Amino acid sequence: MGNPFGNIGGMGGMMKQAKKMMEAVQKAQEELAEERVEATSGGGMVKAIANGQGDLVGVKIDPQVVDPEDIEMLEDLVTTAVREVLAKAKQLQADRMNEATGGLAGGLSGMF
Repeated sequence: MGNPFGNIGGMGGMMKQAKKMMEAVQKAQEELAEERVEATSGGGMVKAIANGQGDLVGVKIDPQVVDPEDIEMLEDLVTTAVREVLAKAKQLQADRMNEATGGLAGGLSGMF
């Protein structure tokens, strides 16, 4: 009769791997907070900056694009730049989580 606890060694190895992966994910998240991505619109007249976690951290607007008679255009440029930078941050985060989890993040993306 075999050891009923014979698979515990394998389970211990899996637990170690899971812990290592979680540490890698934590480190990647900390690094993402420090990374910056940028996107521009209006030929560079509006720039949006986000961190790798997807938080908008800044918007730069060239004074030449500020026209009190056409606020709607400025709003559109800001919206476009912000939308693009957040998409870039999301992709960066997905890439980093994929690296940290050895490719498992694709299936676990909702957790991050």
